[in-house]
Amino acid sequence: MPPVGCVPSQRTLAGGLGRDCDPARNHAAQLYNSRLKEEIAQLQEELQCQKIGYVDIYDILQDMITNPCKYGIEVSTRGCCGTGEFEVSLLCNQVTAATCPDDRKYVFWDSFHPTERPYEIIVDYLFPRYVENLL
Repeated sequence: MPPVGCVPSQRTLAGGLGRDCDPARNHAAQLYNSRLKEEIAQLQEELQCQKIGYVDIYDILQDMITNPCKYGIEVSTRGCCGTGEFEVSLLCNQVTAATCPDDRKYVFWDSFHPTERPYEIIVDYLFPRYVENLL
């Protein structure tokens, strides 16, 4: 699970006037990830003929949000669609919302989902670290 306390919608809902990340939601995501890893380890013991893995996107996405310039990204607190603070999914379309001129400069497409650029960065970061576990 990503750092949900830092996605634009949660910054708008729980981040106060400064639209800061919500540490409670981030802590909940970290707790969920920790328990998920434990469950996966137990499942792997039970299903030894199967390969089950956990891929951590929390840390790399949090780093992109905290240090966007490090990744060639300019905006990490708002989405590219609409106001970038609350619109999500179907509300981001050519009829109801304007979009930014260059989504590659944004971490988020809408108030929850990353743009294509962060996914490229995540894959480039994670693939060498997990490829042996996936094969």
